[in-house]
Amino acid sequence: MLAKEVIKRVREIQVRTGRHVADVLAGQYSSVFKGRGIEFDEVRPYVPGDEVRSIDWNVTARTGAPYVKRYVEERQLTIMLMADVSASQDFGSGSRSKRDVAAELCALLSFSATFNDDKVGLTLFHGQIEQYIPARKGQKHALRVVREVLTHGDRLEQQHRPVRMRWLPFGRHRSWWRKGRQSTDIAGAIEFLLSVSKRKTVCFVVSDFFDENYIKSLQMASRKHDVIAVLISDPRELELPNVGMVSMQDAETGQLVQRDTGSAAFRTAFRNQAEQRIQELEQEFRKVKIDFIHIDASQSVVDPIAKFFRMRETRRNR
Repeated sequence: MLAKEVIKRVREIQVRTGRHVADVLAGQYSSVFKGRGIEFDEVRPYVPGDEVRSIDWNVTARTGAPYVKRYVEERQLTIMLMADVSASQDFGSGSRSKRDVAAELCALLSFSATFNDDKVGLTLFHGQIEQYIPARKGQKHALRVVREVLTHGDRLEQQHRPVRMRWLPFGRHRSWWRKGRQSTDIAGAIEFLLSVSKRKTVCFVVSDFFDENYIKSLQMASRKHDVIAVLISDPRELELPNVGMVSMQDAETGQLVQRDTGSAAFRTAFRNQAEQRIQELEQEFRKVKIDFIHIDASQSVVDPIAKFFRMRETRRNR
């Protein structure tokens, strides 16, 4: 995209998602994610009526007078957006590609975090880690997050020379010939998350999940972080129109095949297989206690997120 087109697109997303955040999501975001934990603040002298179990016996023994531990609610959160920018994310049969939808989703979450004075960070990945933006606060930072998701794939296509990676946040220095972004390595992205995020984060993994052997990595990350899997799919990945013989190419492997979409049996088998894949994804995530959100690229991004927030709030209040 040209610079003017990028600015226009980011502003459009800002206006549209900002309205949704103010009208729909802000209160739900706060009720779902705020006050998730408590952290130690100080000790103070015991006052009649304090719970006995809050007494700090070590301090009490040293001072000879009863003291209790005081805790405060942990208010500020860190939201980490992990966005897949592999080649398959460029696909879109309608007015928006899956990467456009990912950018809009990241905008919703970034502006919700900004509205609540939380920090938000971004990791862009494909077959490797492409870009890492540490978590910060502020609307300007949130806009940068949206811009990077929206435009990064375009820049990658223009880069064909060898590059030297900068110092990575966990201290290793690497150099390699830049690989194409056809592949997806979710497990590698999660390994990177665990390396750079020492404190607990709310991590949204945004992808079409055309990858294998990543569930164990997500499960490991969920022991420390609040991991949420967000599947973005296009309608044409779920159902094909009857347009006769067509050539299909896998964006990530480059494999080219020909199929007869005029065959009702083929279209039915294609739809069943696609639906089964989504069901199996949801079951796998549920099995390892990771929340799952499915977003149709041709539909609203707000509705699935609002539904997720309501579900989390209901579950939390039980």
